Amino acid sequence: MRVEARILLLLGAFFGAMCVVYWFWGHEDAGSIMMLGGTLLGFLPGTYYYYWSRRMTPRPEDRSDATLEEGAGVIATFPGSSIFPFLLGMGAFLSVLSMVFGVWLAIPGVGLILWALLGATAESRRGGVH
Repeated sequence: MRVEARILLLLGAFFGAMCVVYWFWGHEDAGSIMMLGGTLLGFLPGTYYYYWSRRMTPRPEDRSDATLEEGAGVIATFPGSSIFPFLLGMGAFLSVLSMVFGVWLAIPGVGLILWALLGATAESRRGGVH
């Protein structure tokens, strides 16, 4: 987790420096606030990951003396093919389109979303199709 923490902290520092430069160069409030948000989006998870990387035992990815065998593990089963992710995407698509073309399009969109959520839940409980 240490590598991920360093990447996020560097991104936060970069956005922080760019926020200062942007503020003094452009004197614009909206862009500076957005850059400050980007800074926080780098620093908040970065400090969390760094905190936990110091407390936990190092993963094989974090150690320079690790071997490939240490990083290998049990590969779990992968989900089978299912129609429900497609139905969820189409329902979301119709729901977003209802903002443009009318509220009537939200009815089939919400119906598809509910059908996809119920179907995916039932499929995961039963084991799905192999």
